[in-house]
Amino acid sequence: MTRKYFPSVRGTHICVPLPQIATVWGDETCTKSWGMDTTMYAVSADAKGLDTVVSLLAEVVLHPRLSDEEIEMTQMAIRFELEDLNMRPDPEPLLTEMIHAAAFRGNTVGLPRFCPSENIEKINQKTLHNYMHNYYTPDRMVLAGVGIEHDQLLECAKKYLLGAEPVWASGKPKVIDKSIAQYTGGIVKVEKDMSDVSLGPTPIPELTHIMIGLESCSFLEDDFIPFAVLNMMMGGGGSFSAGGPGKGMFTRLYLNVLNRHHWMYNATAYHHSYEDTGLLCIHASADPRQVRDMVEIITREFTLMAGSVGEVELNRAKTQLKSMLMMNLESRPVIFEDVGRQVLATGARKLPYELCNLIDNVKASDIKRVATKMLRNKPAVAALGDLTDLPDYDHIQAALSSKDGRLPRSYRLFR
Repeated sequence: MTRKYFPSVRGTHICVPLPQIATVWGDETCTKSWGMDTTMYAVSADAKGLDTVVSLLAEVVLHPRLSDEEIEMTQMAIRFELEDLNMRPDPEPLLTEMIHAAAFRGNTVGLPRFCPSENIEKINQKTLHNYMHNYYTPDRMVLAGVGIEHDQLLECAKKYLLGAEPVWASGKPKVIDKSIAQYTGGIVKVEKDMSDVSLGPTPIPELTHIMIGLESCSFLEDDFIPFAVLNMMMGGGGSFSAGGPGKGMFTRLYLNVLNRHHWMYNATAYHHSYEDTGLLCIHASADPRQVRDMVEIITREFTLMAGSVGEVELNRAKTQLKSMLMMNLESRPVIFEDVGRQVLATGARKLPYELCNLIDNVKASDIKRVATKMLRNKPAVAALGDLTDLPDYDHIQAALSSKDGRLPRSYRLFR
């Protein structure tokens, strides 16, 4: 379903080309996006076309044709995406998939986000209708709008959504997966030749990529905001990133890692948060001969999270988080996505000033508390590339449990 975008629908009055819609409404956008836990259909258009916009959304969501031709095109798109995933120079999407598989092995957000190649031929109209019958239900949907009166949107919802009969027929869903994410920790390794990933006049050197993560918390918990501040405080990026303080050049992964170790090409912190769990990770890349040193540097940064936090760096992280929040909300598509996601997850929406107040209330003791709690968990590790010098998983776990983050000494009789 995440590759269907805006398919053809039952009602021929909706099947109009996008250029024709643009002629009527002006500048328009029709998109479909998805995450680990949500799928969003969105249309941006002139407010005068609200009735037609809601009608379009209702038809696309409830009455897609899912013809054989469309399904065949979707299968081709999935095959191309899987090929591109393994060939692209940026391994971040693949590493994100791997770190979730390691952290939540065999359950919920640890299941594959990208369709396994062996499942492509199994995609058919019956399978998709069965999925939509189970998960496209009113209690799991939110209709959000920005730049429009609430009463107008409510009238359109009643007109096109209330009591609408979906194409897959009515009735109670048969199977709903209500599993709660179970954090397991572990390691996922993919040995791969990365020497020819980016050929050309200035090829990217062969790199080994490591991502280490620990369980954080759900976005429904009070500790979500301290974790967001901690993630901003770690920051990071590529060794050739340009910019000043607003780009995170004074974050820990820049100051302590990239500025001190010239051989590291990347060190970036990520925070993934869901309704029942979360994952804070650091992605690093370097020459395959430096893998052991790179892993030790990252484990040391994890242990330092539970140490002292300076007032200047804490205030800088909070200010940067607030400015990023407010800048993102300058865009209307981001606003209605924010409204939809918050209402779907919590039943209400926190306004920007409320979130800013919560960020301001974060103290250094909160950062230390959540980091100390996080470090008690088993790590999740994803490794991609030449892994000859990758430390054992038990050694990585021991380093994260130590005070200084150092890996246990390993001795070799022969080199």
